[in-house]
Amino acid sequence: MMPPNKKLHIYMMLGVLAVGLPAPHASARDVAPLPAGLPAADTLEEYRLGPQDKIDVNVYQVKDLTVEGLQIDSAGNIFLPLIGRVAANGLTPSELASEIAARLRGQYLQEPQVSVSVREAISQKVTVDGAVVQPGVYAMSGPTTLLQAVAMAKGADNKYANLKRVTVFRTVECQRQAAVFDLKAIRAGLASD
Repeated sequence: MMPPNKKLHIYMMLGVLAVGLPAPHASARDVAPLPAGLPAADTLEEYRLGPQDKIDVNVYQVKDLTVEGLQIDSAGNIFLPLIGRVAANGLTPSELASEIAARLRGQYLQEPQVSVSVREAISQKVTVDGAVVQPGVYAMSGPTTLLQAVAMAKGADNKYANLKRVTVFRTVECQRQAAVFDLKAIRAGLASD
């Protein structure tokens, strides 16, 4: 698990293409050694909240405590009626819902049922560079696949890109990782995205 205050930086090479993704969601052909204890590539962890993300907080049958479009401030906090400041940075939506419910329980409500959903995932970005039509840094709205990241950059440059060897670079807990994917096979449905 990544510490809440650590940013996740990732890059991908497609021949000359580079993209940053929060986690690889496709099967890698060649994978550089990874540190022990990391989740498998096919395990999709729940999204971790960060500054500037917009969330919806729903307290079942308590309209005055339900807030839509609540933006997490730059320090990673949200402010809610009755309970005030709640640290949200680095938590999953379900962890934040549990924290809110615990703070409402007893003093304000007997058994609060709280749900938190991500409206806009602004804190996560992907860098797409190299042999793509429009290289740049793109905001992600939730988990993003390799194919989606390449599409954000208006697709691969067919003149220079090697679609069979797309390298994704990630930095997790100060460790740089690389994995090679076959984008052509993903597009053909022969590999998962």
